[in-house]
Amino acid sequence: MFRICLTSACVLALVSGAFAGENHAIHTDGAIVSEADGPRTAAFDILAAHAHRDGRLVTFHMTTNGVAGAEQPEPIGTLGGAPVFSYVWPTSLDPATVGFEGGSGILALAATSHPDFDDTPLFDENNDGDPANDGLSWHSHWVVLTPTEACGDGALGVRDIPEGATPAMPATWPGLPIFIDSPGYTPLFDGPEVSITVPFADPDAVSGATYDGVTSALRVNANIHAPLLCVTDVFDIASGDLSLPGILD
Repeated sequence: MFRICLTSACVLALVSGAFAGENHAIHTDGAIVSEADGPRTAAFDILAAHAHRDGRLVTFHMTTNGVAGAEQPEPIGTLGGAPVFSYVWPTSLDPATVGFEGGSGILALAATSHPDFDDTPLFDENNDGDPANDGLSWHSHWVVLTPTEACGDGALGVRDIPEGATPAMPATWPGLPIFIDSPGYTPLFDGPEVSITVPFADPDAVSGATYDGVTSALRVNANIHAPLLCVTDVFDIASGDLSLPGILD
């Protein structure tokens, strides 16, 4: 299921992971702190999650018990059934804050990797001149999550767009029939830490919002049909109960 990164960059990240930077979530006041869980895959074992605002910029970051981003899905060669790994920050922000239809679900920021398809048509994450072949490279999305019984009892899925419906979508929506945005914000990895910095047109709109941290796996429906993308496995939740206890100041 996992692809383990054994490159020199990952080895360096592993070494640096023992010396987590002072700006990592684990060392930040107000972070959601989570105890280490030995049996859990270290790269997805959350130790802390945090978000903070500097003017109109908000940085979401997460400290793990291993090397963040070191494990990626094994490709299966088809879109139907394709696996996705993700670091996710669910928020209390209304989806309209980033351009989705208002009141449509849980707005979450995610760093994802999925080798079997590419959903960032405007960006060339691996810098090879082809923007359509780099789904494996970690990249960012805004998604709107909703309870989706078709994904399983009590499971969440990325909200589908019914045929013929035209809900509001962000300008960088990749055209998939789900509530997803591909804004091009680059996830940064620093040993055990993953972070994404996001600009907001109205910084006051995000002040006081709440958030959480989640690591999870998703999967494209084998029939490539509604529901298109389901959460299939939750590796860890920073708060333990998805209560969004972090406060964005």
